[in-house]
Amino acid sequence: MNQEIHISFPNHISLTIKRDDLNHPFISGNKLRKLKYNLLQAKAENKTTLVTFGGAFSNHIAAVAYAGKEQGFKTIGVIRGDELFDKIEENPTLKFAQENGMQFEFVTREEYRNKSEISFIEKLKEKFGDFYLVPEGGTNELAVKGCEEILTEEDSVFNYVCCAVGTGGTISGLINSALPNQKVLGFPALKGDFLTNEIRIFAKQDNWNLISDYHFGGYGKINLELIEFINTFFEETKVPLDPIYTGKMVFGVIDLIHKNYFSEDSKILLLHTGGLQGIEGMNIKLKQKKLPILKSNG
Repeated sequence: MNQEIHISFPNHISLTIKRDDLNHPFISGNKLRKLKYNLLQAKAENKTTLVTFGGAFSNHIAAVAYAGKEQGFKTIGVIRGDELFDKIEENPTLKFAQENGMQFEFVTREEYRNKSEISFIEKLKEKFGDFYLVPEGGTNELAVKGCEEILTEEDSVFNYVCCAVGTGGTISGLINSALPNQKVLGFPALKGDFLTNEIRIFAKQDNWNLISDYHFGGYGKINLELIEFINTFFEETKVPLDPIYTGKMVFGVIDLIHKNYFSEDSKILLLHTGGLQGIEGMNIKLKQKKLPILKSNG
């Protein structure tokens, strides 16, 4: 569903947001897209267990847990941070995943860095038996295939398609399906330039740019300016934004509009990739820091 943003911008620029956050109550946004063909593949290979990776407030962990329950898979989440093993009840994301049947394997942050190593995967197989591996963030060729279905015929009117970037799967799908006259802009949620190479693995066109000025200090970092922006945007549009991905992207796009980055009469499509389940956990942290909490529909 596309929702026009009724805010007046300079140079007759119009903003529309694709509400992919509404495509499923629990596996929302790009997570539903990324898991679609991976789950079909797991079934085709007669796998009964899904193993994946994530951090304490991972949208991906929550989505895989629910998808597994919905489609009859056992799910195992390899969680970054062994200090979390006795804090599940205090963590809304892990609690949700556990309630939906996910079993956890907590590992140290040092061990977690080796999650792609063959020896690491073999140890998991020794412990859990045969399984279908879903990468951290869900990004692989099948995930990109799912994300290529985000843009539809009605989106052909837009000059720019903008999205947040985590592991690069979603933007790769947008790049591959965008029309020749469309530019895809990605707003990384992480610091560092490694994403360009990750995207080039999957992207088949050169119609894209990464804009790396709006990560607010790095993954999961947030400040008062971003909180106030997200809350004001919600009050004006009734569209909730998550603070890790889409909130930073929308902030960046609107800032660039006011800096005359876009040409006159540009039509811009913003992709809402979901992630709203993480707001509850972020608000716990914000209360601890005595900062305002984020507003949402929840």
